[in-house]
Amino acid sequence: MSPPKVLVIGTGEYVSGLVHGSESTSDKGAGIVALTLFDLRERGLVSDIILTGSNGTKFPLIRAHFDHLITQRYGLDSSFHSFPDDDQRAPQAWRSAIKELSPGDSVLIFTPDDLHFEMAHTAAQAGLNVLVAKPIVKTTAEHDSLIEVARKKNVTIAMEVHKRWDPIYSDAREKLRNLGDSSYFASYMSQPKSQLNSFRAWAGRSSDVSYYLNAHHIDFHCWTLEGLAYPVSVIASASTGVAQDRGLPTEDSITLMVDWANNSGTKATAIYTSAWIAAKAEVHSQQRFFALHHEGEVRVDQAHRGYNFASDATGYQSPNPLFFRYTPDANGNFAGQTCYGYQSIADFILGHRENLATIETTRNTTAILEAGRESLDTGIRVEL
Repeated sequence: MSPPKVLVIGTGEYVSGLVHGSESTSDKGAGIVALTLFDLRERGLVSDIILTGSNGTKFPLIRAHFDHLITQRYGLDSSFHSFPDDDQRAPQAWRSAIKELSPGDSVLIFTPDDLHFEMAHTAAQAGLNVLVAKPIVKTTAEHDSLIEVARKKNVTIAMEVHKRWDPIYSDAREKLRNLGDSSYFASYMSQPKSQLNSFRAWAGRSSDVSYYLNAHHIDFHCWTLEGLAYPVSVIASASTGVAQDRGLPTEDSITLMVDWANNSGTKATAIYTSAWIAAKAEVHSQQRFFALHHEGEVRVDQAHRGYNFASDATGYQSPNPLFFRYTPDANGNFAGQTCYGYQSIADFILGHRENLATIETTRNTTAILEAGRESLDTGIRVEL
């Protein structure tokens, strides 16, 4: 069986490392998705790689960026096919690109949230396996429709939530599942104000910071309590000011308080907070949680793992090569294959389903995020 072709819809920071035509100043300067695929192709696990966006005039810059940060750094072939042509703008170019694939090939969707459903549904209808950036969709109605088409076409649709491959989060999950009923969970995730500029085209228009960041920990918590508990209701609160001062119609931070019911009949509470107005600091993303169960507790600070670095060029940093490693090995080769940002994509491509956040298992995540938005808009608690 020949390796699958892979189509990536979207050419933004997570795919290419470029933000508004310049190398990202975050921890993803060379991108994540494309670099992972180039390495998988080098290993014979992927065949053709296709990138599609709405503006073909960006592709010459993307190729030069890849050549500089990938080919010249690691010796990897960074070539790819692209839609539309380099002199065209075509928001629907992804439809033409899908026709280049055959059933069993893969589509990776990294676009603004409001585009996910149409693209994923179209790809699945064509018999293609689909990996979608979180949140997979914004409503349970869309989620249920994707469950139906995945079953009908016998394809995999999954959400890209790499924390499931983080060895610390994975270990914490298994420990928590053996500590009795859930009692309390509190998570926090933030990114700096510079992200408001990176996401200015869609922030507050097609999505919000809860869908963008809270989705990580909500998925982790739902995954942890899978088969043990279920969410009951959601009430949301938000802060405003910074984003609005920059002309963006969106909240600065969003907090969701969710009531959970354990299968035993006891009750639990969860608080998920996300923000994109943090100060520039030693990490791009502050990420932490505390979980209290009846028979124990877990604390995780994903941003600080005892590894510090400083240079004249970058200043003080707390890097996380467990997520993605750009530093070459001793022979100058790419060495990120064991990183959880890489593995979450590779396992989907290779059909390893153990940790995949499949469409069938992530409905509670979508329900909580949708209810949070509804609660913010109406000011009332939303029953699930």
